[in-house]
Amino acid sequence: MESIDGTSNANIDRAEELKILANEAFKANRFSQAIDLYSQAINLNGHNAVYWANRAFAHTKLEEYGSAVQDATKAIEIDPKYSKGYYRRGAAYLAMGKFKEALKDFQQVKRNCPNDPDATRKLKECEKAYQKIRFEEAIAVKDSQRHSVADSIDYHSIEVEPQYNGARIEGEVVTLDFVKKMLDDFKNQKYLHKRYAYQIILQAREMLRAMPSLVDITVLDGHHFTVCGDVHGQVVFQNIFARIFKLMHNSMHLARGNHESKNMNKIYGFEGEVKSKLSEAFVELFAEVFCCLPLAHVINDKVFVAHGGLFSVDGVKLSDIRAIDRFCEPPEEGLMCEILWSDPQPQFGRGPSKRGVGLSFGEDVTKRFLQENNLDLIVRSHEVKDEGYEIEHDGKLITVFSAPNYCDQMGNKGALIRFKAPDMKPDIVTFSSVPHPNVMPMAYASNFLRLFS
Repeated sequence: MESIDGTSNANIDRAEELKILANEAFKANRFSQAIDLYSQAINLNGHNAVYWANRAFAHTKLEEYGSAVQDATKAIEIDPKYSKGYYRRGAAYLAMGKFKEALKDFQQVKRNCPNDPDATRKLKECEKAYQKIRFEEAIAVKDSQRHSVADSIDYHSIEVEPQYNGARIEGEVVTLDFVKKMLDDFKNQKYLHKRYAYQIILQAREMLRAMPSLVDITVLDGHHFTVCGDVHGQVVFQNIFARIFKLMHNSMHLARGNHESKNMNKIYGFEGEVKSKLSEAFVELFAEVFCCLPLAHVINDKVFVAHGGLFSVDGVKLSDIRAIDRFCEPPEEGLMCEILWSDPQPQFGRGPSKRGVGLSFGEDVTKRFLQENNLDLIVRSHEVKDEGYEIEHDGKLITVFSAPNYCDQMGNKGALIRFKAPDMKPDIVTFSSVPHPNVMPMAYASNFLRLFS
């Protein structure tokens, strides 16, 4: 027997069984497994809008918003009256900062479900976010007319109250003892005084501004260099840094990621937390500092390290990366965008980004880039991995993710990679999450993002 669309009843029944298994995996926060099971169900019965919408939701959980939009769009094509399809697509658009597109979808949800209070609440949140963005764009100052916030700040003039009992910087030098005290304070949810916060950020800005867009790092024979991936502000970063404090007097390097942008900070909560704990001026100051962060590093002329990945065109040389004018908000296309947003794919060649920004690149792209630049290995982050890392592209690319149990729900391990000169072979160390203060993940994220998570 077959259904009207030609799908056999046996396939329909098996697809439904797979959907149930996928739902169970989703509830257990095994989102990659859920995607695989939904995909199997779709292969058996691709005419069921529910499977596509459910897979879209699982993609959203992995921050694969481009794939979520594609799946939700397919659900809508199958059933134009299926409200959840518009709902899932709208949520993905919101997470990408595409408020206008999201607003259209939630308006459609409201039309389909006029008496649903949940749909009404989410539409109002989306409208509020869209109106706020439009207002900010209307009053925004052109870059050519913008004055640096840093130039207007003199932290020496800020008085430290006698009752302040937190970490203190004596003079102009940030010492290791201060850093240890500050981290202990953070563990106890104590705030750093604004004077010292300004001092740290302003001094970091001056250091970062002087660096090139691609930084060359030299590790002497017999010495180690440790590469960490995303930490996403989790308390684990204190434990990671404790492992490398002994190296701080030599070198510690930071690279820009896709979240070091105004748009991402607004959506994911960094802006809200900074406003709550410090002030609006700090938001602008952080934005300036993020624009000073280098985009990539090369260790001992062998290992290329960047947050995202490679490029939409062949022939990109290290000199091209050095030449990028990084002192700006990330553009929506081009080398700077792609180095922050791109991901590897198992297929050869290039494909669309599962995130909706950047692209996906295959093993052949990786090998050509390495050969053309006389490199051995690419190390990048940007993706949650169950074991904290994944080796791909015939061993030529490693993803390392250093935030275990991401957002307190993913259950993943964290990892870091140690390289010892002169051979620079990767030594991968994994670790689990640690107890942290009773603060909800994404506590300062935009209301609409928390509503759809």
